[in-house]
Amino acid sequence: MKSYSFFTISLLCLAIFIVDFLAFYWLISITDLIPSSFLKYTIYILFWFFTLGLIGSIMVLKIRLDDIQPRRKQLLISSLYGLTISSFIPKIIFVVVMAILFFTNYVFSEKESHIVIPLIGLFAGFLPFFAIAYGIFKARYNFKVHHINLTYNHLPEAFHGLKVVQISDLHLGSFNHNFQILERAIKKINQLEPDFLFFTGDLVNNFAWELRGWRKAFRHFSPNIKKYAVLGNHDYGDYSKWDSKEAKQENFEAIRTFYKENDFNLMMNESEIIERKGEKIAIIGVENWGNPPFKQYGDLQKALKDSKDVSFKILLSHDPSHWPEEVIEQTDIALTLSGHTHGMQAGFKIKNKEWSPIKYKYKHWAGLYKQNNQYLYVNRGLGWLGFPGRLGMRPEITLIEFQKE
Repeated sequence: MKSYSFFTISLLCLAIFIVDFLAFYWLISITDLIPSSFLKYTIYILFWFFTLGLIGSIMVLKIRLDDIQPRRKQLLISSLYGLTISSFIPKIIFVVVMAILFFTNYVFSEKESHIVIPLIGLFAGFLPFFAIAYGIFKARYNFKVHHINLTYNHLPEAFHGLKVVQISDLHLGSFNHNFQILERAIKKINQLEPDFLFFTGDLVNNFAWELRGWRKAFRHFSPNIKKYAVLGNHDYGDYSKWDSKEAKQENFEAIRTFYKENDFNLMMNESEIIERKGEKIAIIGVENWGNPPFKQYGDLQKALKDSKDVSFKILLSHDPSHWPEEVIEQTDIALTLSGHTHGMQAGFKIKNKEWSPIKYKYKHWAGLYKQNNQYLYVNRGLGWLGFPGRLGMRPEITLIEFQKE
């Protein structure tokens, strides 16, 4: 997880206090409707107890962060992240709605204003709170299968009907060793009966110790599925402090060993040729390649070296930024599979239109994209990082079926 400066954390706490102060101002106008003074002051005390407790917890965690055991640190950070989001966003909406209603209350009579406006304001605050609570406690593990059909005129006839499943961004450290949850996802994958499973990176948050106990869950994959993987930006340990280069390398090697022990072909700037009835396709895997500040470990030209004579190619590359920079119009790769964005774990969809704030950072952030006859698919991720939930952006299992035109 990215570490933020003390100044940034202080600004966050100041923002929380300001928003809560404004929310309290409007709360007073609502509690005027309550006849009991005891109940009023109880609400006030609980309000500020939560606010000051949250701010204090954030500051204490930041000060003591380096002294906390890593496994406990992950749990504390995600818990505070969830509390902050579930408190901060509903209160902002509550403040804005109350302000708008009170300053435009000419649509109501004065008598109606004292009753209707507080009720609307409370509804405006509680609705996003319940939506966030649903995202945390239900939606983050409500796996969704996205079924995609792709047709190519240059797909070898022997591979007509090929089925592959893509998953991405497991971030196993965030599961807090709830093995049965991932086992549900693996069961869904097995039921799809794919020929190949492609995992497009971010197995862990930072550390190899996050993998303890997960071997048994990974053994539940059907032995009939051939499994491939590439590394994501979190798999290199670049976001953690290490005692030495050797310690960081040891962590990295432990992650590579996990893949090997679980029968995944971890592709590090290389290709594998798949042959059926004398016809061939190539699966290409590169190390993480992203625009700064993300490092560019990937070497696409090296990966393509052994597959130049194969006409149909599938590329696994964690970061979708790689596609416009080095893939389209520069290679003959038919399909690129990526992850990384998580769809920001928040968004909404109306009919065929999907929106998320992450679109302002990544041009290609979720779903299928096409330029000429080259495709990119960006998986929304199976796990989560930071905010411990998903709002309108369910964790994804992608099933892709290939057809010959």
